[in-house]
Amino acid sequence: MSFPTGQFLNRESYLCLTVWKFLLMITAKSQKKAYLFALLAVLFWSTMSSAFKITLRHIAFDQMLFWASLVGVVTLLVINQAGPKRIKLHKLTIANWISSAIMGLFNPFLYYLVLFKAYDLLEAQIAGTLNYAWPVVLVLLSIPFLKQKISTMSVVAILVSFLGVAIISLQGNYRELKIMNPLGVVLAVASAFFWAIYWIMNMKDPREETGKILLNLVFGTVYISIFLLLTGGIHLPTGKALAGTVYIGMFEMSITFVIWLKALQLSENTARVSNLIYLSPFIALFIIRLAVGEKIHLTTVAGLIFIVAGIVFQQIIANRQMKKPGT
Repeated sequence: MSFPTGQFLNRESYLCLTVWKFLLMITAKSQKKAYLFALLAVLFWSTMSSAFKITLRHIAFDQMLFWASLVGVVTLLVINQAGPKRIKLHKLTIANWISSAIMGLFNPFLYYLVLFKAYDLLEAQIAGTLNYAWPVVLVLLSIPFLKQKISTMSVVAILVSFLGVAIISLQGNYRELKIMNPLGVVLAVASAFFWAIYWIMNMKDPREETGKILLNLVFGTVYISIFLLLTGGIHLPTGKALAGTVYIGMFEMSITFVIWLKALQLSENTARVSNLIYLSPFIALFIIRLAVGEKIHLTTVAGLIFIVAGIVFQQIIANRQMKKPGT
């Protein structure tokens, strides 16, 4: 199947442009605007599995990471400098630089390096769905890193999500318990761990978000540059590969993040907006079917339902615990 650059990107660009114009015309309450920004972000993120898989047909996974990261750096730099809270390098402390250097190691370098390789080895629907297990991993890692206690019901919620991971990994081979592509599955799950670790570090860093993520991207781009120079060099992408990396850099690593932050800022209740993110993996499957041409397996849908159910269950438990007296 040929790479439908014009068809895929133009349709997405036209749809997103239409939604964006609609946003500018809206004069309703902030909560409605928050929903619209959130849905736009969900739409962009839902296209990423397809964008990754399609672009990887024309460029190596590590080269894709370098150029996408570079595009992300340029885009976020423009956004940050045009905003009210511009990053000022001379005001950064040594601790800030060290923090960004460490976070940049996990995201974008390690996270996307293993995730893109997973997409290279697996179907987009499998790699993307397994990666979506990161909120479950976040709960597990919060025990040693954030010293949080975990209840019996939380353990049940985690097991429900990991049952979904097992369903997707085995793809129906329940008798033999044979994973079709063990390395790809390990990498996809590992990416969830890298993202969860990054998320924990990010929560502990109080700096302004766009400037902080910009510095993380800068360090990550330096790391992938060194990696490429040691393993074969940096090659300039052209045509379909270039279009794909630009799209990923803009809408996976930079612009969509800013749109999501805007949605959270406008929302009267961030939980209302945050819950919309659960639409993303299901929309992604639909786009994968149309853009990539993969036949969506029932095991993928079933596994995704279990993963999301476990995450939602865990969220309900956490909310109830927060409402208890004395918590």
